[in-house]
Amino acid sequence: MKSFLLEEAPANYVAGLGRGATGFTTRSDIGPAREGPSEEAIKAALTRRAELLGQAPPTAYGAKEKKDDEEDDDRYQDPENEVGLFATGAYDEDDDEADRIYQSVDERMEKRRRARREAREKTEREEYERKNPKIQQQFADLKRALSTVTDDEWANLPEVGDLTGRNRRARQALHQKFYAVPDSVIAAARDSTQFGTTVEDGAASSDAADGTMTNFADIGAAKNKVLQVRLDQASAGTDSVHGGATNIDPKGYLTSLNKSIIGQTEAQVGDIKRARTLLESVIRTNPSHAPGWIAAARLEELAGKMVQARSVIARGCEHCPKNEDVWLESIRLSDNHNAKIIAAQAVKENPKSVNLWKEAMKLETETRAKKRVVRKALDVIPQSVVLWKEAVKLEDDPKDARILLARAVELVPLSVDLWLALARLETFENAQAVLNKARKAIPTSHEIWLAAARLQEQQGNSKINVMKRAVQALAREQAMPKREEWIAEAEKCEEEGANLTCQNIIQETLGWGLDEDDDRKKTWMDDAESSISRGRYETARAIYAYALRVFYTKKSIWRAAADLEKNHGTKEALVALLEKAVEACPHSEILWMMLAKEKWQTGEIDGARVVLGRAFKQNPNNEDIWLAAVKLEAENNQHEAARELLGTARSEAGTERVWIKSVAFERQLGNTDAALSLVNEGLQLYPKADKLWMMKGQIYETDSKLPQAREAYMTGTKACQHSVPLWLLASRLEEKAGVIVKARSVLDRARLAIPKNPILWCESVRVERRANNMNQAKSVMAKALQECPNSGLLWSESIWYLEARTQRKPKMVEAMRKVDNDPVLFVTVARNFWYERKLDKALSWFEKAILADSDLGDTWAWYYKFLLQHGTEEKRQDAISKCVSVEPRHGEIWQAVAKAPQHAGKSAEEILMLVVAQLE
Repeated sequence: MKSFLLEEAPANYVAGLGRGATGFTTRSDIGPAREGPSEEAIKAALTRRAELLGQAPPTAYGAKEKKDDEEDDDRYQDPENEVGLFATGAYDEDDDEADRIYQSVDERMEKRRRARREAREKTEREEYERKNPKIQQQFADLKRALSTVTDDEWANLPEVGDLTGRNRRARQALHQKFYAVPDSVIAAARDSTQFGTTVEDGAASSDAADGTMTNFADIGAAKNKVLQVRLDQASAGTDSVHGGATNIDPKGYLTSLNKSIIGQTEAQVGDIKRARTLLESVIRTNPSHAPGWIAAARLEELAGKMVQARSVIARGCEHCPKNEDVWLESIRLSDNHNAKIIAAQAVKENPKSVNLWKEAMKLETETRAKKRVVRKALDVIPQSVVLWKEAVKLEDDPKDARILLARAVELVPLSVDLWLALARLETFENAQAVLNKARKAIPTSHEIWLAAARLQEQQGNSKINVMKRAVQALAREQAMPKREEWIAEAEKCEEEGANLTCQNIIQETLGWGLDEDDDRKKTWMDDAESSISRGRYETARAIYAYALRVFYTKKSIWRAAADLEKNHGTKEALVALLEKAVEACPHSEILWMMLAKEKWQTGEIDGARVVLGRAFKQNPNNEDIWLAAVKLEAENNQHEAARELLGTARSEAGTERVWIKSVAFERQLGNTDAALSLVNEGLQLYPKADKLWMMKGQIYETDSKLPQAREAYMTGTKACQHSVPLWLLASRLEEKAGVIVKARSVLDRARLAIPKNPILWCESVRVERRANNMNQAKSVMAKALQECPNSGLLWSESIWYLEARTQRKPKMVEAMRKVDNDPVLFVTVARNFWYERKLDKALSWFEKAILADSDLGDTWAWYYKFLLQHGTEEKRQDAISKCVSVEPRHGEIWQAVAKAPQHAGKSAEEILMLVVAQLE
């Protein structure tokens, strides 16, 4: 225990006085409670203590004494705020020491914070100045460099000029508006520099004064004068720009001239002056550069100053006397008399220039003078082929020309053209000798060999094959041209009428450079097709003949050759070719039928029967040959013979197709019972033959036996679930009977069996449309387009029948984006243009549809119907002939008409007319 705890408390001691506590008494205390010292007493005690220690009177936490006139802080006015409660407590020496310690700590912390803050601020300031330097700092290095500038350099510095005023004037000029000068001002400007020497007529002066008459010719002249003055002023500064140039690109100055002068009709005066300055610099810098003189002369010619142009080119001739182009330009710019003088000087300076001699010859008007010039030229340049040709052209007598050419080939033995020209002027024997000499002189020329071959053909010597020797000789000299070049020579011979030479060329050269593994067959087929496309049919015929000698048993080559003869040959040549073809390919039924058809079309019915008989021997059970024989007999009204052939065919080659043709034959003859019997027999053998089921139902339907027809169709759909035509017949039968619900049900089952089929969807839409259920039709069409978005048939049905006229064009645009190259859609677009009377566009779209698919008969029918209203007779006949040659077999309406029993045996033209009549 501490000893001071046992001592008595000092006088006036109050516990907790230093913490601001005051004495108090309670009711349990005896006597009144002692009150603590007042604030004045505390201050007096602290003052006495400070005096004894020699210090200033202390205050709480070093705060200054509050003056009497200062108001208390707001926090002391709040009785709930206890911040200032301790200010009224006792203050002793320990508290003062604590205040001094806290104050020293605060000062030290403030000093540390200040140092950090100043360092941070200095860093930020330096970073800012580095990123945003002042202008004087930016040019500090340049200022330091100015100390090295000498006095002379300072004196030679140019004046800066009034840049501010220049920019302002440029802006003003940019926004300045110009107005046309009145005619009176222009006339006054013209008359201001003229002196009047006549007295005007009074009437004229009065008219001019009151403005009732205007002399437009004078005003136009004044305008031209004012314009010339302005142009001269505008181009005054061009000399300073281009005149001092000393380094000119000798190859690029003409390009600059082309940029300056756009065209003769649009050349501006300023451009001409700038180009003139540029070219003057060129010819002054390099006077021996001939193109510069030529360009300068042509510039003056363009400006319309012919005298200056001739003067410039004359100076060019003086500086470039050995350049033929300068002389030729001078001759061109001069008149005829001066041109002759210039030409004489030119050939004197350039005696070896062929072009100058030719130009000199052209300047002469008389043939005699021309000959004299050419002979002088040949004396100087005897090896010039061009001059020899010109000399020969001037000769009217073949004898004189022959003498000249004989001399020419002696002096120029390597000219093929001269040898060939001489050979053409000689007789046959002499021509042979000339060509032999030419061949020895130029052993690498294939043109001489071709000329020899044609010479033999002209004499009718077909047995002499010159081309065989030519190929051997050229191969020995390693001068054999390429195979493509030989084909081009063959086509050239064909064009000039030398067909035998053409054939010999192909025969000897077509296989040159090709090995057996080079796919020669395809290469030769492509060559033949290329020649056919260029109209060279004899060359193509020779190519096919050569290919058939190599590939004798290839059916494709025989068929291609037959097509060539059919389209571009004669009937006799086609029959002869097909006779050879069936001998080479006896098992090709197509070639046999082509031969039989040609015999039949030429009227040789018996010959066609003989051909088919021979075909039977080579192909005993071939159904195509059997059916061709049946067709031959049927279309020649030999029905019994056709029926016997069909019976024999069913027993020997009883294929599904034979049974179908047998039923169709009986239906065409109207033998319904026989047809029904045959169809039942055929279904016993081929229950999956959908065409037999369709024919059975159609037979019953024709006899108005709808229940039996319905049963046939339903049985057929069960046996042949994927036959779209069979489902369509079943649906249309129900619709014909008036049972729309059943028709709709049949099509629903069909779409389940054959999903995503646009034909079935289209039929469903048509069923609703024919029943006048347009809303249901549109609903079904929406589903159909979702399932088959790329069907031109569905888009066409929607555009033409389910859309308003104003909405067809947007629908067509959408359809064209979804569908690619569909002929049905093309026909719909064409019909819409036809409806809108845009006939040119309609015609274009019809032709585009035919090109997309020429086998679609409906397209030909719509096209012909359009031509009936808006086409010429020639156009209609052309359409019919093309349709007959194509023989279309498909099309919704076309097939229905062509396969109807009553239309059996009709030609393509007749079917076309029937289909056109049914179009709506």
